[in-house]
Amino acid sequence: MNYQTRKKALVLLADGTIFYGKSVGLEGKAFGEVCFNTGMTGYQEIFTDPSYFGQIMVATNAHIGNYGVHGEEKEADQIMIAGLIVKNFSFTHSRPDSESNLLDYIQKHQLIAISDVDTRALVAYIRDHGAQNAVICTDDTPIEQLKELLAKTPNMKGLELASKVSVREPYYFGNPEATYKIAALDLGIKRNILRNFAQRDCYVKVFPYNASFEALQSFEPDGYFLSNGPGDPDPLTGVQQTAKQMIASGKPVFGICLGHQIIALANDIPTYKMFNGHRGINHPIMNLKTGKGEITSQNHGFAVNREALEKHPDFEITHIHLNDQTVAGMQMKNQDCFSVQYHPEASPGPHDASYLFDEFIQRMENKKALA
Repeated sequence: MNYQTRKKALVLLADGTIFYGKSVGLEGKAFGEVCFNTGMTGYQEIFTDPSYFGQIMVATNAHIGNYGVHGEEKEADQIMIAGLIVKNFSFTHSRPDSESNLLDYIQKHQLIAISDVDTRALVAYIRDHGAQNAVICTDDTPIEQLKELLAKTPNMKGLELASKVSVREPYYFGNPEATYKIAALDLGIKRNILRNFAQRDCYVKVFPYNASFEALQSFEPDGYFLSNGPGDPDPLTGVQQTAKQMIASGKPVFGICLGHQIIALANDIPTYKMFNGHRGINHPIMNLKTGKGEITSQNHGFAVNREALEKHPDFEITHIHLNDQTVAGMQMKNQDCFSVQYHPEASPGPHDASYLFDEFIQRMENKKALA
């Protein structure tokens, strides 16, 4: 590729706004909801996070690709984002243990990307006007035709995407001789969540998103886990019913991100689509139980309705987001169930919230001791 003569490309937003740049690698079009992540590192983990399925990612860090890619730094086997928008794309990399450069990686996974975009202006526009659908075009398709195609792209509100990223057949993770067994419902689970469980002496059986409670129960787990994932939680009515049965079992239940929202919906607490959402690795959280602050990794465009949660007699809020006072964590008063909206596995991100995995382990240990 002649990096000086790359083709012109563009980003067209649903409201008609256009940002121009240059094509990176592949020709074509990519559609999805445009969002931005403020993390300064961890781009490979972000690109492979199933929670981003169906979204076009704007990287706010000015340099993407400068340290290449590595096999241990992926959250899934495939790139999950729908498209990529960056300021400066690094065609060369300088980390000694990198296994590949980013260009080869995105070409292998057929990811449409555009660089040389004024990402500061684009992010400011999204921040002010809210999340919306967009298209990246690197193949000279006329603007009017792109507008017609973009108008047919489904809105993220009401869009069920967990089925697109969930495993088709159950699989196991960890040591079969481990002390604790966890039945995990895969709504788009990140690999580092499984690593955190395995490091804490847990053996995990990962089930498809639509697995019945009876299937999960047959593993005879010590606890149940509802994972992160993409899309709107509201259409996942079957998962909500499964969550009800998990909670009613009396065994510890832990939810992260989409799993957190599912637990709320299973108890008739509504969720809503946020104006922009939270995506980055420096989001401040207050733990209301300890009074301590946490810096956290976050990736979500939906949230639990705080007013409804506060009125629910069986729940209490355990964590709040300090930027906008949204619900960041909750637990049930009459059942062994708790959840958080953010990512304690933090890949990428800080490890302030890793204690939540330890809390889940302790809850399972307490339950085993009573058996």
